Amino acid sequence: MNSDVEIAGDLLAVTHLLPPAPAHPGTVAGFAGLARRLADDRAGWEPLVRYDATTRWYHRLRTGPGYEVWLLSWLPGQGSGHHDHGPSSGVLTVLAGRLTEHTGGRTRTLAPGTQRVLAPGRAHEVVNTALEPAVSLHVYFPGLTQMPMRPPRDAAGTASPALRDAAAG
Repeated sequence: MNSDVEIAGDLLAVTHLLPPAPAHPGTVAGFAGLARRLADDRAGWEPLVRYDATTRWYHRLRTGPGYEVWLLSWLPGQGSGHHDHGPSSGVLTVLAGRLTEHTGGRTRTLAPGTQRVLAPGRAHEVVNTALEPAVSLHVYFPGLTQMPMRPPRDAAGTASPALRDAAAG
């Protein structure tokens, strides 16, 4: 008796029967997986890292249809300010060191391997509060076109009158 493989032949030889491979990830999980694969390729990103004493350093690592990947370094004390990413979603992955994220009155320490998914318009602040440098990888989809700064927040996550007054003026 013939097997299905004998009857049909090699399915990999008839590529028109296979579903098309996606040009890029199509889901948040797919983009998180892309970030993990890039994070695991230490030899691919580590030689590119630079540190700047005056500001966070960043380098666009990769672009694809509808997305871009950024590599950032953070010296102690450097931070992003309270901001969102406009219409872009994002996946932040810590590669080395530790970062602190402030969002909605909550503070999280992000260790190497930690991933955070960022919804469009979701505001947060990232700071290196540690004593050693940190490196992170950021995937934005669509590519990052906006990074609106927001008023500073108090510990409860709301713009306090004193902070609002300071920001206004």
